[in-house]
Parts: sequence; structure tokens; C-alpha cells
Amino acid sequence: MANAISRVPRGRARAERLEARVTAEQKSLIERAAALQGRSLTDFVLTSVQDAARRAIEEHSQLALSVRDSEAFVDALLSPKPINDRLRDTVRRYRERAGV
Repeated sequence: MANAISRVPRGRARAERLEARVTAEQKSLIERAAALQGRSLTDFVLTSVQDAARRAIEEHSQLALSVRDSEAFVDALLSPKPINDRLRDTVRRYRERAGV
């Protein structure tokens, strides 16, 4: 156990805990995959979950547009509509509510 602790980088000690209930089949599958990669069950699970979390965050941070939508977006940037009273009122209400 001392070796496991010494391998954790300084300042990154594992103090938090995650738990999950799984079926026997799920556990067997995960254990087999970890063994095939020569990794511990904990390492395999943590790495897999981190990868999935990063992908989920990345997917939500990117905006994919169709060609038609991207052309409409560029057109709106290059040829904006004139500011009207409704927009001015909306900006005024936003600033009042946001305290800006």
C-alpha cells in the first residue's frame, strides 16, 4: 500500500470517493477489459470515466452548424439588422436585472 501512495503525485492525493452498484456481468466485463490492458480495476474505471467526462464536456462546448446555418450566421455578422426599439428595450431590461 505504501508504494501505491508514493506513486500519487504530490498535491493530487485521492481524497474523494465514488461508488457504483453494478451487476455481476458488468463487473466481469470491466475486470476483463482492465486485465487485457494490464491495468488495475480502479485505474481502468477512473481513466474511462475521465475520458467520457472530457468528451461530454467537449461536445457541449462545441457548436456544429449545417452549411445553411453557418452561412446564415456569417451573413448576420456581416450584415446585421438595424437596432430597433424592441432590442433597445431588451438590452435595458437585461442591464437592470443584471446590475450592469
